[in-house]
Amino acid sequence: MINISKIIPIASDHAGYELKEYLKIELSKLGYELKDYGTFSTESCDYPDFIHPLAKDINDGIYPLGLIMCGSGNGVQMTANKYINVRCALSWCEEIASLARMHNDANIVSIPARFIEKEEGLKIALTFLNTQYEGGRHQRRVDKISMLKK
Repeated sequence: MINISKIIPIASDHAGYELKEYLKIELSKLGYELKDYGTFSTESCDYPDFIHPLAKDINDGIYPLGLIMCGSGNGVQMTANKYINVRCALSWCEEIASLARMHNDANIVSIPARFIEKEEGLKIALTFLNTQYEGGRHQRRVDKISMLKK
C-alpha cells in the first residue's frame, strides 16, 4: 500500500508549467513522489480547473501538503484558499515559506513562477515541505482563520 502522506500533490497553470515540471524532476531525484494535477502544457488554460481538485484533496485530508504555482502566485492562492481546511501561503523566498509553515500551519505553498528563478522555486518548495508547524502560541490564531466551523 502507498503511504499517501509521502505523496506531494502539485499543480499549475500555463505560466507555472515550466517551474512545475522542473520541481517534479528535482523533487523526484530527492525521493519525493508527486501527483500531478496539471496543467500538462504551456497552452493557455484556466488555473481553477487544476487548483480546485488539488485543494479539495488537501481540504479532505487526502494529502497533508501541496505545491501550486502560476505567474504571480495570486490566482492559484486565492482559489486554494476557498476551502475551509486549506491555508495556502504565497511564498517568494525561503523565509516566507518557513514562517508560513511554522506560524500559520500552511498546507499549500503558492509560488510566483514569473518572479523567481527555478532554483529559488526548488528552495521554497523544499523549505515548505521540510518545515514543521510549531503549534503552541500560534494555534490560537490558526484556529481563528476560518470563518466557518470545521
